[in-house]
Amino acid sequence: MKRVVIALGGNAILQRGQKGTYEEQMANVMKTAKQIVDIILDGDYEVVITHGNGPQVGALLLHMDAGQATHGIPAQPMDVAGAMTQGQIGYMIQQAIRNELRKRGIDRPVATIVTQTIVDKNDPAFQHPSKPVGPFYDEETAKKLAEEKGWVVVEDSGRGWRRVVPSPDPKGHVEAEIIQDLVEKGFIVITSGGGGVPVIEENGQLRGVEAVIDKDLAGERLAEEVKADVFMILTDVNGAAVNFGKPDERWLGEVTVGELRKYYEEGHFKKGSMGPKVLAAIRFVEWGGERAVIAALDRAVEALEGKTGTQVIKG
Repeated sequence: MKRVVIALGGNAILQRGQKGTYEEQMANVMKTAKQIVDIILDGDYEVVITHGNGPQVGALLLHMDAGQATHGIPAQPMDVAGAMTQGQIGYMIQQAIRNELRKRGIDRPVATIVTQTIVDKNDPAFQHPSKPVGPFYDEETAKKLAEEKGWVVVEDSGRGWRRVVPSPDPKGHVEAEIIQDLVEKGFIVITSGGGGVPVIEENGQLRGVEAVIDKDLAGERLAEEVKADVFMILTDVNGAAVNFGKPDERWLGEVTVGELRKYYEEGHFKKGSMGPKVLAAIRFVEWGGERAVIAALDRAVEALEGKTGTQVIKG
């Protein structure tokens, strides 16, 4: 039996144009659960799941802003918002998978682990915040908040001003041993949600930091920790492309890790979208993984069979 870590994109939980109600998100998660259970049963895979949480964190920050403004309820820091949304999304995914398994006459344990992800306190990202989070503001409000709260704010593509936070490179998960143990015992584990809660270690103590970790890069660390055979990134496009959006655009099918690293270093993949996915795939195969896959969520089963998507191999 092979082991696969599945990194779910945002479209697994919230579709473009939706408001983000619980009902909308749960309906999406139920469809995703069917795909995951198909993988477990049809392919006889051990599955570990991670996911994004960007829209949910954004909504939670808006709720906290409103609560503070109207009722004086103290807002919580970014790391706490990350932990809260890990619990929220994990609850939905584990319930949906358990229910889907039971529909098919199978009783398997499913568990969510709220995960802390270790980052280096000297990571250059802390000196160069770049990841937009939370709502848009007008310039005056943004600069006032920056002064009051010590935020870094930037103008975001003509849409308004936003807070930006560091996005440090993940080094590993505090709960790695627990996750490994559960996987070995046959649990379907949902973990490292949103890249995990970023923490640094000082004098032997852990401390949360206000940052955002890329969930695919953290998922790759998770794949190493559980000794996965395959690392699969599911998103809203069916693979990676060179010269994306240009007349000579070319979608990548099977590609060696050496070829893909060359394309990555040539700058074919945008930092805020496909770039981290490609880097995560490269890292996994270079670490020793059998194969990394980047594919569309609705083609997950075919992609895992090697029939579609971008298939990254050793060469």
